[in-house]
Formats: sequence, C-alpha cells, structure tokens
Amino acid sequence: MKLSKEQIDELYTFTRKHYVEHYDLQTELVDHLSNGIEEQWQQNPKLSFDDALQVEFKKFGVFGFMDVVEKRQKAMNKRYRKILFRFVKEWFQLPKLLTTIAIFIMFFLVLHLKQASYVLMGSILILIAVDLYHQFKRRKKEKTQKQKKQKVFMLEAMIGDTRNGFSVLTFTNVFNIVNAMRFNFSELHSYWLALIAIAATLLCLTFYITAYVMPSKAQELLEETYPEYNLI
Repeated sequence: MKLSKEQIDELYTFTRKHYVEHYDLQTELVDHLSNGIEEQWQQNPKLSFDDALQVEFKKFGVFGFMDVVEKRQKAMNKRYRKILFRFVKEWFQLPKLLTTIAIFIMFFLVLHLKQASYVLMGSILILIAVDLYHQFKRRKKEKTQKQKKQKVFMLEAMIGDTRNGFSVLTFTNVFNIVNAMRFNFSELHSYWLALIAIAATLLCLTFYITAYVMPSKAQELLEETYPEYNLI
C-alpha cells in the first residue's frame, strides 16, 4: 500500500507546521515518514494515515524535527565555509591576484595619510549606503518568492542570510572601531600598517564574495549541491 499524492502533500504541510522551512530537508523528512507509514501499513493495513503519521513523528523524540534541522544546518554550514574558501582562494591566484595586491597597496597607502581614519569612515559609510540599497532590492524579491510559495533550499537561504548578516555586522563594527580609535595611523610602524592592510583586504574580499559573487552564482551552487534542483 502506497501513499497518494495528496498524502505526500500533507506530509510536506506537516513538516512546515513543525518548523522545517527548507524544501531539501522537508523532502528528506517526507521520504522518511512515508517509508515508515508504508511499513506500518504492511503490518496493519487498517491503520489510518493520521495515526501512522503520529507514530512515525514520535520516533523523532520530544523535540520533533529540531535535532534533524540542527544537524543539517551544521553540515550545510561546513559546506558553505568550503564554498566560501574556494572563492576566496581564487583571489590569490592569477589573474585575480593582481587585483588583490592592488587592494592591499591602496589600503597600505591610505593608512599612511594623516586623515586615514576619516577616509576609512567615509568609505565605509558609502559602502553601507550601497549595500543597504542592494539588500532592500533583495528583500523585495524574497517577499515575492514567499507570496508565490516558491521552494527555498537551505543553502539558498544561507547564502542570503550570511550575506546580510556579514555585511551589517562587519561594516557597523569596523566603523565603530575606527571612529572610537580615530588616531593617526601614519604614526604606526610599517609592519603594523601592512597587517592592518592585509586584514582590510581580506575583509573586503570576503564581503564582495558573500554579498555579490555567491548570490550571483546561487543557481550554479544549488545545482551542484542538489542534483534534483533542476527537476523542481
């Protein structure tokens, strides 16, 4: 005895009601639940769908699907970091290495200026304004997706959430640090300026990759991670 399409849809609804938001994990849980229900029906064909579902759900314990969600998030975080490292590594290989060196030299030279703090704060404010504009456009798109009830994968959501969280926290913290310190960087020894320039270069590259490169390649990354993505 097999589940009908309507019952499969009910299982998807059931997982959403129990705080499983992402389609890839919903599908995994639906497969698990449906297999368990069908095994129960082999032993007891008269068992109702709802009763069989409750039996399977109780097997997940007191916290329901939360442990499964947490494990998947940890695994996906690890995958996300690998993808991020892969893109960062590209900027330390030719021809992008030349751009990385140019960014480093720019920061190193700016830090020699007496007004370096103000130049950095002004640059950060401009970047914040540009980034907020792009975030506003992205949130409108997300709202449209939710209204259309489009399926969202965990990696897809992670790309967007990390992009927003990284940019806001990074720019805010860097601006506050520079504003609080507000001293003459040019008085520091050259190796300190070099270290600060390296840190600023890595920060800029990470921001650019998380904010623009990975979102622009989201389709490619999703197809790479989820073989079934193109079938939906």
